[in-house]
Amino acid sequence: MRLRILEAAKQEFSAHGLAGARVDRIAAKAGANKRMLYYHVGNKDDLYLAVLEGAYDKIRSEERGLDLEHLDPPEAIKRLIGFTWGYFLRNPEFLSLLQTENLVRAKHLKRSTKVKSMHSPFVEMIRTVVRRGVESGDFQVAVDPVQLYISIAGLCFFYLSNSATLSVIFGRDLLAKDAKDERLAHMVGLVLAALTGQTAALFEIAKAPKSRTAVAQTV
Repeated sequence: MRLRILEAAKQEFSAHGLAGARVDRIAAKAGANKRMLYYHVGNKDDLYLAVLEGAYDKIRSEERGLDLEHLDPPEAIKRLIGFTWGYFLRNPEFLSLLQTENLVRAKHLKRSTKVKSMHSPFVEMIRTVVRRGVESGDFQVAVDPVQLYISIAGLCFFYLSNSATLSVIFGRDLLAKDAKDERLAHMVGLVLAALTGQTAALFEIAKAPKSRTAVAQTV
């Protein structure tokens, strides 16, 4: 029952925001009543926080399965960017929840005793990739892993959350398949160029996978 309530709540909050969400609609979608909902989760704010924590837990769990530790550093960063981009595309409700919580300056997230601990292993995973890249000579500098991830997420998030207005402004469908493929290649090239100090060649490399030897010869 709790899982059904949380899934219904995620849909309601992502569609209507916290202020516009209705507990009676959540209960109806979950096949429950308000009394059962309050028993399993708590009040509306508690339910919203549980949905937020569940959303972060889901993305962090999938990120742990990327196996970045066993990839060459540039390929690991490329995989991280591709995953983040794909996850945001597959889970638009996650972006909606983030926007809603930022509107209230993370008021509910500050109450969480779980979210910070979810992120620590993920940050260390990125730190390890960056360190290996510096040691191997692939990367020029050991950038802050938090800043690196924020940059990657920001490149993905801004494009998707503003795709409607940007499509009108620039006269192109930014959610067409070719446009999304072009965006991913651009983001990979941009981040790798910053990490390696290479520029134009890396934007070409990002468009198609090559062996590490071929990449080194191209650069």
